[in-house]
Amino acid sequence: MPDVAPNLEVDLGAFATAHAAGATVLDVRNPDEYETAHVRGAVLIPLPELSARRDEIPAGDPLYVICAVGGRSLTAAKALVDAGYPAVSVAGGTNGWIERGGEVVTGGEP
Repeated sequence: MPDVAPNLEVDLGAFATAHAAGATVLDVRNPDEYETAHVRGAVLIPLPELSARRDEIPAGDPLYVICAVGGRSLTAAKALVDAGYPAVSVAGGTNGWIERGGEVVTGGEP
C-alpha cells in the first residue's frame, strides 16, 4: 500500500475547530448517505463522480474532504492533492463527527 503523505489527514478535533471557523467541506459519500445526515455546509460530490465534476469542486484552503469513516475521503483527498488542490481527509468521517456530538443536517442541500 502506498504511503500516506504527511498532513493528508486531520482528526475530528482539528476539523471541528476549522468547521466552526467556516471551513469548506466536500462530502464524497453516496447521495442516500448524504441525505440521511451530513455536516452542515458540506457539498456533495460522490467519489466515483469526482473527476467528471471537477468544475463543481468547492474552493477551500484547505478543502476538507469527508465520507462515512475516512476511507473514501482519504482516496479523494490524495487524488485532489495530486491534481493540485489543497485537500485533507477528515479521519473518522461523518460517523465519528456524529459520535462526538457534531451537528448534522438532513436532506439534499448543504
